[in-house]
Amino acid sequence: MTWLDVASVTGFLLTWAGYTVFARRKAKVTWSLSSSLQWYRVEWMLRMLERDMRMPDAAILGNLERVIGFFASTSILILAGLVTALTATDAAIEVLSTLPLAEPASAAQYELKILLLILIFIFAFFNFTWSMRQYSFANVLLGAAPPPDSEDMTVEMQRRFAISTAKVIDQAGHSYNYGLRSYYFAMAVMGWFIHPLVFIVSYALVVWVLYLREFRSRTLQSILAAEGRSLDQKREK
Repeated sequence: MTWLDVASVTGFLLTWAGYTVFARRKAKVTWSLSSSLQWYRVEWMLRMLERDMRMPDAAILGNLERVIGFFASTSILILAGLVTALTATDAAIEVLSTLPLAEPASAAQYELKILLLILIFIFAFFNFTWSMRQYSFANVLLGAAPPPDSEDMTVEMQRRFAISTAKVIDQAGHSYNYGLRSYYFAMAVMGWFIHPLVFIVSYALVVWVLYLREFRSRTLQSILAAEGRSLDQKREK
């Protein structure tokens, strides 16, 4: 690896980790997709406790699990494809050499890039499966939710139960977010097959897109507007 390769990979890892920390901390002081949805999850669980029939709530959780299951299965298929790509090193290098601006690469360099992609999708798979497990835990809590006419549950106890259940769903959402973010950064790694500078530009663009979608998107504005909030308002602690 050249010094530019080392610098680009180091910057990639630092950028990914840095954005993860930045997004988590910024979401605590300002509105983001994750923080706004957490508020709605609490409201959802409070409404659930008021209903006798909770089949719609179970159906929503089931749909969320199915979406994440799709990504988990896709990660396995991608991993199988990447492992197969390691067996066709010479042919892949020949194809890559025909791309515009492509930097000549040795077999070891090509295999190292494939290995990075394999590690990313393994990380994504672990996050998706953990998210599925957490949604299954939320299903158990949903089944254990007290009936609306229960005399043993005070208003404070009901709110505590709703917040705790919403927190489990929120953690499942975070795990799903980490897995999905892995896909975005895996797309950036494709630029490394062409040139390290293309790689650097690629993950810089990925971070910019993630930031705009998480903190400045029209979807977020619409979610906040449903409750009379705006992006300019600080998040309540």
